Amino acid sequence: MQFSANVEKLKPSATIAVSTLAKKLAAEGRDIINLSAGEPDFDTPAFIAEAGTAAIREGRTRYTPTAGIPGLRVAIAERLSDRSGRAMDPDGVVVTTGAKQALFNAIFTLFGPGDEVLVAAPYWTTYPDLIKIARAEPIEVFGGQSNDFKVTPADLDQSVTDATRGLIINTPCNPTGAVYSEDELCALAEWCRERGVWLLSDEIYRHIYHEGEGAAPGILGLAPGTLGPHVLIDGASKSFAMTGWRIGFTYADTEVTKKFSALQSQITSNAATPSQFAALAAFKEKDSAGIALASMGQAFARRRDLVCRLMDDLLPGVPFIRPCGAFYLFFCVEGFFDEEITSATQWCSQLLQQQGVALVPGAAFGDDSWVRMSFASADEVIEEAFMRISSAVHKGASAQ
Repeated sequence: MQFSANVEKLKPSATIAVSTLAKKLAAEGRDIINLSAGEPDFDTPAFIAEAGTAAIREGRTRYTPTAGIPGLRVAIAERLSDRSGRAMDPDGVVVTTGAKQALFNAIFTLFGPGDEVLVAAPYWTTYPDLIKIARAEPIEVFGGQSNDFKVTPADLDQSVTDATRGLIINTPCNPTGAVYSEDELCALAEWCRERGVWLLSDEIYRHIYHEGEGAAPGILGLAPGTLGPHVLIDGASKSFAMTGWRIGFTYADTEVTKKFSALQSQITSNAATPSQFAALAAFKEKDSAGIALASMGQAFARRRDLVCRLMDDLLPGVPFIRPCGAFYLFFCVEGFFDEEITSATQWCSQLLQQQGVALVPGAAFGDDSWVRMSFASADEVIEEAFMRISSAVHKGASAQ
C-alpha cells in the first residue's frame, strides 16, 4: 500500500508506544510498574473539573471562536502578564487541542521545504516528526552533559547554516528536567534575534519547578528588546493535571496568531468547548489554582529528591541529570551494555520483560544510551521500581 510523502517517514510516538505496551502487559495479568507515561498521576483539581461539567450541564457544547472563547484568551493573557511583568495581548493567544497542536500550528505555519530547524537535544520525541510533516529538516543540537545537555550559542554556531529558520527549546525539559536560567534564555534569544531565526519555546512544564518559588524562567520574562521572532507554547495539561482535557495554547505576535488561527480553522475548528470552560477556571481562579499548583508541586519536588537519593543509594556511579523541573529522571545505562544488550532500547525491553518496569529508551529523545523515568507516581511505586532495576543490574553484573 502506498502512502503520501507527508507520512511515509512518520513514526508513532515512542513514549505512547511504550506506555501502550505496558498497559497491554498489565491487562494480561503481568505485574507492571509503568513509569513511561508523561502525565501527572493526580486527578484534575475539583474546581476545574466542576467548571467543565457545569459547562456541559448548561449547554455550553457548541462551536467556539477558532482561537478560543474570549474569556479564556483574556485569562491566559493575564496569567502571562503576571509571569512576565508586562501586559500581554489576548489577541496573541490561540487556544489549541493540547500543546501538541500548538506546536503543529507553529511549525507548519513557519517552516517548509528547504528550511532547517535546530532542535535542542535531548528533545521531546514529537519535535522532529512535526518538522518532517512540514517538509522541513530537523537538526539535532546537543549541549554538554556537564551543562545538563542545555544548548548554548556556541553549540548552535556549530549547526547553523543559511537554511536555518528556527530553534526549538523545551524548558523545563522533557526528558532531562533541565531548566534554562534567565541568562541562558537571554543568550539564546539574542542569538536567534541577531540571525532572524524563530525561537519556539515549549514551556508546558514551567509551573513544575523544584528550585524556587513560583514558575521556572521563561522567554516572556526577558527584558524588552531581547526577543526577536518567537512563539511561546504552553497549556494546562501538565501543571493542572488536565492531560485528557486537551488544552494548549500559543502566544505570539498578533499577525502570526492570525495564521495559526486560519490553519486551525481547517483542522480542528476549536478546542473542545467544555474543556475550554474548565481551563478558564484553571487560569482565572488564581487562589484555587495557586493551592492546587503548590500541592502538586510539593509532591513532585519530594519525588525528585527521592529518585535522586535512590540513584545514589541503589545505582551508585550511574550518570544522571538532577531534574530542576518537570517530573522525569534521565540516566545513562551505557555501563550496563554487553555483547547482547547494545542500546537503551534493548535494555528497556529486557527490563520490561524480566522485571516488569516500563521506562522510555533514549532513542525517543535523540540518544539511545540514556533512558527516561517518569516519577509521576506514588513514592512506594517509585521505590519498588528502583529495587527491581537494581536487582536487574546486579544480576546482570554477576552473570558477566
